[in-house]
Amino acid sequence: MTSIIPARTAPSSARPAPGTTGTGPARTVSAPLAPRARLLPSLAAVYRAQLSRARVARIPLLFVATFQSVGIMILMRGVVDGGAEARAVVAGSSVLVVAFVALNLLAQYFGQLRAGGGLDHYATLPVPPAAVVLGAAAAYASFTVPGTVFTAITGSVLFQLPMTHLWVLVAVVPLSGAALAGLGAALGLLAPRPELATLLGQLGMSAALLLGVLPAERLPEPVGWARDLLPSTYGVEALARSFDARPDWGLIAFFLAICAAVGVLSLAAATWAYRRAAVR
Repeated sequence: MTSIIPARTAPSSARPAPGTTGTGPARTVSAPLAPRARLLPSLAAVYRAQLSRARVARIPLLFVATFQSVGIMILMRGVVDGGAEARAVVAGSSVLVVAFVALNLLAQYFGQLRAGGGLDHYATLPVPPAAVVLGAAAAYASFTVPGTVFTAITGSVLFQLPMTHLWVLVAVVPLSGAALAGLGAALGLLAPRPELATLLGQLGMSAALLLGVLPAERLPEPVGWARDLLPSTYGVEALARSFDARPDWGLIAFFLAICAAVGVLSLAAATWAYRRAAVR
């Protein structure tokens, strides 16, 4: 039979330190804290968790985004015959898949996460804020790869564009995805209500549709200035110029470098918005 002794009457098994008497006050030695999680392992863990969580729910929406972009190209086929306008339509429709998932859906996700108290869960984990934002953004951007490739190939067939340099998508998809995902995460985290986050995500995707798919030459000058501020514009320009018979690789690299810089800025803004929302 086990005997239970109250804690206040239980004899202490602690021994005095060498060189001290047992009559003095006990000295408390604090245990060392666990090391802070590093960025890359934390990023990989968040990415795997988000990827497995969103796989079932986001795949049907990816089909919607792909069919939407293909439908836009079919409609534009009756208006645009070829040339630079056709290249702009195919490139803009391909990047629109990225905008639908990385901008629109990510804004809704972080808006709901903030409203439902999900940020409190991430705040208790020993992971850097940048790992949470980057992991979620990378997971959502990963869903855009099949739809973007399918849209680019379909558009090339519709408008009879060369597919020799479609490997540029290897750079266009992650860079445009990072820029748009950072913007979507920032919109969702800064919105005071999830309904407003959904509205902002929809407006951002509509801007990517109107300013990315329509040829730049047909846009009014003030609208062209707004197009230059859209993060996905530079990915569209890089992909559109890869359809040329003799692409200007220096100009393509320039547009990709701008897209990368915008991606870094947007992800930094999303990280700041996450810290701001997590402490409230």
